Amino acid sequence: MQYKNEVEAVDALHQSFNNIKAEISKVVVGQDDVIKSVLIAIFSNGHCLLVGVPGLAKTLLVQTVAAVLDLDFNRIQFTPDLMPSDIIGAEILGEDRHFKFIKGPVFSNIILADEINRTPPKTQAALLEAMQEKSVTAAGQTHTLPKPFFVLATQNPIEQEGTYPLPEAQLDRFMFNIQLNYPAFADELNIVKNTTSNKTVQLQKIIHADDIQYFQKLIRDIPITDNVLEYAVKLASKTRPNSEFATDAVNKYISWGAGPRASQFLVLGAKCHAAVTGKYAPDIEDVQAVAEPILRHRIVRNYRAEAEGLSIEKIIKDLL
Repeated sequence: MQYKNEVEAVDALHQSFNNIKAEISKVVVGQDDVIKSVLIAIFSNGHCLLVGVPGLAKTLLVQTVAAVLDLDFNRIQFTPDLMPSDIIGAEILGEDRHFKFIKGPVFSNIILADEINRTPPKTQAALLEAMQEKSVTAAGQTHTLPKPFFVLATQNPIEQEGTYPLPEAQLDRFMFNIQLNYPAFADELNIVKNTTSNKTVQLQKIIHADDIQYFQKLIRDIPITDNVLEYAVKLASKTRPNSEFATDAVNKYISWGAGPRASQFLVLGAKCHAAVTGKYAPDIEDVQAVAEPILRHRIVRNYRAEAEGLSIEKIIKDLL
């Protein structure tokens, strides 16, 4: 893929983004903000956690994204008895009396980790190395995963029966925590109409793996001014109790704040948000646009915030 200059390349990314979004919307109705966030994470080379009750098309969304992006796709259904080797693969003794590694379903471009919090932490941890280093170690051998590589995980609300909360280290590896809500009445009418008839939708493949890797590099090349960079880093710092920039509300209501990964993702997310909305450099509004899904799962409220019914979203909004 050749473009005369980076301006032309950003224009191409903006156009591709709109085409992908329109294609996905043929199948997934009324989740425009969710689709936008998932695509921003993919172009920023990040992972996504989709949180919502069953039946809100989380799995359908991930399958549709994989189809439109022309990528290899594997779905792993997380259950209480799932083992790490069921995800990364295992060494087996071959007919020639030598051990060989049989690759697990994690060796794919897009992994749908379905209901990731229905399996114990031991199995959840099998994804940690894959998500951070984009590789898997088995029996002392390191195996590189295909590029690009994304984990799009779905999670049921923690209050439901049979769920195991994700450890903070695992949560921190997700760029976005996206909350899905029930559809609006008009959208639900559309959904029911489309899914209770014989209507089938043929999806077009818009871009390929090489294009995605090119756009991921392009986003890192997008320039960012010092004041926007400082705003992003300061925003993450503000969430840390008893730190230099912490507000009174943070000191009062927060146990743990966001780490340096949040600052990195705020900058990358802002660059990508600017590009997909047709701008050539991010401003403070772009940082604010991606702040909530980036910070939501990195801030831990204390008992006082829970007792007073203060939501994470409200705390983040006050920091912007």
